[in-house]
Amino acid sequence: MLDHLIRSATVVDGTGSPARVADVGLRAGRIAVITPPGGAAPPSATTEDATGLVLAPGFVDPHTHYDAQLFWDPYATPSMNHGVTTVVGGNCGFTLAPLHPGRPGDADYTRRMMARVEGMSLVALEEGAPWNWHTFGEYLDALDGRTAVNAGFMVGHCALRRHAMGPDAIGGTPTPVQLRTMVDLLHEALAAGAWGLSTTQSSTHSDGDGAPVASRHAAPDELIALSRAVGEHEGTQLEAIVAGCLDRFGDTEIDLLTAMTAAAGRPLNWNVLTVDAAVPERVPRQLLASERARAAGGRIVALTMPILTPMNMSLGTFCALNLIPGWGPVLGLPVPERIERLRDPAVRAELLRRADSPEAGVFRRLADFARYVIGDTYSAANAGLTGRVVGDIAAERGLDPFHCLVEICAADTLRTVLWPMPTDNDPASWELRRRTWDHPDVLLGGSDAGAHLDRMCGAPYTTRFLGDCLRGRRLVPLERAVRMLSDEPARLFGLRGRGRIAEGHHADLVLFDPERIDAGPATLVHDLPGASPRLDAAATGIVSVRVNGVETVRDDRITGAVPGRVLRSGRDTETVPTR
Repeated sequence: MLDHLIRSATVVDGTGSPARVADVGLRAGRIAVITPPGGAAPPSATTEDATGLVLAPGFVDPHTHYDAQLFWDPYATPSMNHGVTTVVGGNCGFTLAPLHPGRPGDADYTRRMMARVEGMSLVALEEGAPWNWHTFGEYLDALDGRTAVNAGFMVGHCALRRHAMGPDAIGGTPTPVQLRTMVDLLHEALAAGAWGLSTTQSSTHSDGDGAPVASRHAAPDELIALSRAVGEHEGTQLEAIVAGCLDRFGDTEIDLLTAMTAAAGRPLNWNVLTVDAAVPERVPRQLLASERARAAGGRIVALTMPILTPMNMSLGTFCALNLIPGWGPVLGLPVPERIERLRDPAVRAELLRRADSPEAGVFRRLADFARYVIGDTYSAANAGLTGRVVGDIAAERGLDPFHCLVEICAADTLRTVLWPMPTDNDPASWELRRRTWDHPDVLLGGSDAGAHLDRMCGAPYTTRFLGDCLRGRRLVPLERAVRMLSDEPARLFGLRGRGRIAEGHHADLVLFDPERIDAGPATLVHDLPGASPRLDAAATGIVSVRVNGVETVRDDRITGAVPGRVLRSGRDTETVPTR
């Protein structure tokens, strides 16, 4: 007998095959039978009519930071609401484990680092997670059985380095004994189920004290030794961030990433590939890394987003503007002094010069202040400005756009919320994206869900992309879009029995209305521990989400069930060859 039967659904199975109408029966968390509509399916305890609805495999988000949030939010909101049934955490070199048992202060260091580098609420980190683990395996055990989504985790290089070297992890070179300790810790984590190693050498990643994070101090031989260790375990991966990810790789960065994937014999993914027709040389330069990796016996996969994810800015709190060369020292001043400096024409001129320089890389796009839209304001002087474009206000006031923006923000003591309009929303950029998605080493992803909580909300990329494919630009057909969100990431990570609708596979499923599927606008909510804020976005058109056969969402609402599993390398993943 079946547990549940979904009748007359339009099945888009994740393989790219044409959609077909079928009945899908579930039993014991798996897909038991797929028959023509009205066919000879076994009796079922429950049945639903899915006529006119699309049944797809649950989506896999390959780049999230739900490592902490899952403790206070087992539903991984808003990702699960948007059809995501499996999340990959532990990215960018940052994880909450291992923690050295003899240094209790390392937990506080980790919390402050995550608050700074990934934009997480420090109060939520302190109050929302139990911090009752030391080893990576103990961290995984603390999550097992308490999540609504499936979750797999890389182990972060920064945590390994901190454990082995203590404070010397910042700026230090490991001794042979310390490097051996790091490698042993990595082996221990991988044996416990970590999916692989994540690391960062990005110049934008600093800890809670403002110092470069630990992994940024690692030399190539350290990274290669760790990569080799990854290759000794079944079903593992690499994930790496370098400075060139933001714009264009340097030759030494391509050499390093290639050496890592070749040493491990495992795929390496990075994010995020920014596609902009105004910079046509970027995509071929970034994908040169994939070409060289294949020649060396490795594989490098670029993650790229299929939507434009709005990210708000502020002159008052840390954001991407702080990462523009030369801007950090000014924006790090106390607010009164910061306002004084920003009102100095010479200071503004220098800031604009640095923002428009080649060293600013992809952050150059943030310096077109005429295209900023004013968000929330807090003073009478700014009444009526919300929703208006800075360029229009500047023209009315006879000011240049940056000067105008500074004066608006100063009236709010720099609390004004600013929304840059994207510069790459033109038809040529979307056509370049469509062509880029055809590359075998390009994968959709890079949502950063669970991070930068009050700045951006990338989690709804799944439903927004599907809505765009069905009723908007229609860049790819529905069958291809579903495959890009489900089977392709599942295959990259070697997920066993997930990513497709097939008999015997785990019943990770999303049922949606093709006429309504979409994502609503991002709104600020205060639902984190300590009432800390984050951006959220509702899904529309999601009828049902099932994880391991159990319904977790019905009609866009969470059911409260927690059937998710911590997916462990080897047991739940298989090795993906690079040759």
